[in-house]
Amino acid sequence: MILNGKKGVIFGALDHQSIAWKVAERCVEEGAQIVLTNAPVAMRMGEINALAEKCKAPVIAADATSMEDLEQLFQKSMDHFGGKADFVLHSIGMSVNVRKGKTYTDLNYEWMQKTFDVSAVSFHRVMHTLWKMDAINDWGSIVALSYIAAQRVFPDYSEMAESKALLESFARSFGYHLGTAKHVRVNTISQSPTKTTAGQGVKGFAEFYDYADKMSPLGNAPAEACADYCIAMFSDLTRYVTMQNLFHDGGFSTMGMNPALVQ
Repeated sequence: MILNGKKGVIFGALDHQSIAWKVAERCVEEGAQIVLTNAPVAMRMGEINALAEKCKAPVIAADATSMEDLEQLFQKSMDHFGGKADFVLHSIGMSVNVRKGKTYTDLNYEWMQKTFDVSAVSFHRVMHTLWKMDAINDWGSIVALSYIAAQRVFPDYSEMAESKALLESFARSFGYHLGTAKHVRVNTISQSPTKTTAGQGVKGFAEFYDYADKMSPLGNAPAEACADYCIAMFSDLTRYVTMQNLFHDGGFSTMGMNPALVQ
């Protein structure tokens, strides 16, 4: 078990379709202790208590846009673990504009700022809190989930694309500071389109999912495989990987065209 003895905090498990849900299950299977957390509103909507029971993990509500909530989360986590965390997963993303059907050329800017705060600035807040509280062990690992829209245009992904670009930039910038001070590594994983509750809420998701599946030599990477990748990134086997955006997409990001699309 490659996470034996390690302790981690998992943000963002909503239901059994969530990548964070799969990551939590795999962490426990590989010997880790975990704390689960999500925003209070998401906890009411989802099924996180069932996951907590399965993983024998406490659930600590926290709004990731609140420094006070994050401080309480990591303090309670350290109290529970009897020490610092070894890994953290940030699996948080939300766009009010997308939810309400606003087009990219007619965005509500207050909603856009909310999107950035929830989906990207929250990642900086998490790392800031870990830094300030000295709440993560040396050689720890922090991972956030991203998407290739940070580099390429996917029109219906709207301002979530800029959110992911900002998320990846925070990983590089804070990765320098955490690496220099504590040997903590920070990476993002750019995952295939995945049939999660959030993913399927994007306009045209089904059609794009099929397109990406045909374009990728290996096909779309499922949520379970992404969880395996996260486990590898939390383990000591990837101690010198940091400040990277790692594509986990069956080869999609490197393809120009695939004959399978025109057959």
